[in-house]
Amino acid sequence: MPMGAGKYDDATTLVRQLTSAKGVILIVFGGVHGDGFSAQANMETTLALPDILERVAKDMRENMRQEFTDG
Repeated sequence: MPMGAGKYDDATTLVRQLTSAKGVILIVFGGVHGDGFSAQANMETTLALPDILERVAKDMRENMRQEFTDG
């Protein structure tokens, strides 16, 4: 993950400030500046990002599996 400001860093800062969050992960698809990824977090959260993203992906897969098998 590159360090420093990216093309969606201002939007990430805005979300972090509006939510008083310790960290924000922003993934943009087809935005005004194209696709992009921005993250702002304390060191502990930054180091945990791979595990957090894997857990989110697992939860998304499970939710989709339930949605398509229960519907």
